[in-house]
Amino acid sequence: MKTAKKDTSELSTAVWFGGLTVRTLFIAVLALITTRVASPQIEHIWSLYETPGDLVRVILGLGVCVWLVVHIFILPKDRAGYRTWLYLGVLLLPLSVLCAFIIW
Repeated sequence: MKTAKKDTSELSTAVWFGGLTVRTLFIAVLALITTRVASPQIEHIWSLYETPGDLVRVILGLGVCVWLVVHIFILPKDRAGYRTWLYLGVLLLPLSVLCAFIIW
């Protein structure tokens, strides 16, 4: 059996910074969209107890937002992860910003 060759080339600073920036912005926009969608329909936060649907939506939204914020600090472990985020970010980031703009 042949073992996989490990790529010893270094990751350029531009690719690392670009991938990290796009990934962080994308996850932050997803957290903002989740916050907006999970907010209660009625203006007062204390009215959550009157409508159980709003209470469930706010609790699920809070859980998803916490999960997304935690994943901002869990960085990709390999060089390919940064390249993938950089390449996908060109398409995903403008689409997510547009989606956030329409929802807001």
